[in-house]
Amino acid sequence: MNQLRGIGMTSASTRSRMVERLPERGIRDERVLTAMAAVPRHVFVDEALASRAYDDTALPLGFQQTISQPFVVARMIELARAGRELGRTLEVGAGCGYQAAVLAQLAVEVFAVERIGTLLAKARTNLRQMRLSNVRLKHGDGNLGLAEAAPFDTIIVAAAALSVPLPLLEQLAPGGRMILPFGAAEQRLHVIERRRSDYAQTRCDPVRFVPLVAGTE
Repeated sequence: MNQLRGIGMTSASTRSRMVERLPERGIRDERVLTAMAAVPRHVFVDEALASRAYDDTALPLGFQQTISQPFVVARMIELARAGRELGRTLEVGAGCGYQAAVLAQLAVEVFAVERIGTLLAKARTNLRQMRLSNVRLKHGDGNLGLAEAAPFDTIIVAAAALSVPLPLLEQLAPGGRMILPFGAAEQRLHVIERRRSDYAQTRCDPVRFVPLVAGTE
């Protein structure tokens, strides 16, 4: 419990200041802000980096992966919510489990897929401290989604794709919404909505993510 509360640079007051800065960057969804305030980010980073946990920056996780900056996490979830509930949610790229923990504050169920087994084990350890009953983790290739749990009302991809993986489109429920970074040298968040007979795609904020890689390890 003391680790969750934190002290000094990992304290609840430091986390509150991080959340207070998000509206200055344009985050308006109060429920997203509340969800961000509920999750102690310092629990999800290495102890050596804990003092930087509430900076608005990405931090290294090892395995050439990063924990996304708080603004980007909030922005992706805000775009996913926009006028609707998240419902059953798939996260591609669980990483350390941080975004899954934030999503769990808002979604009915969260299914998070991670391709790197050692990193997934770290996410399990981190999330166990949060005692979340609505998060399921899976070791697998995120390009393939999670067919056994589909369809999903929301899909959030935490790695940059050069093309939208067909399985993810197929696993998006009618009326569902997918948020993913798109591109190589220049990346932007894209919102993809599944309509009755086709998909609508909207280009949004510039971002920087690690590439979406196939396979597992």
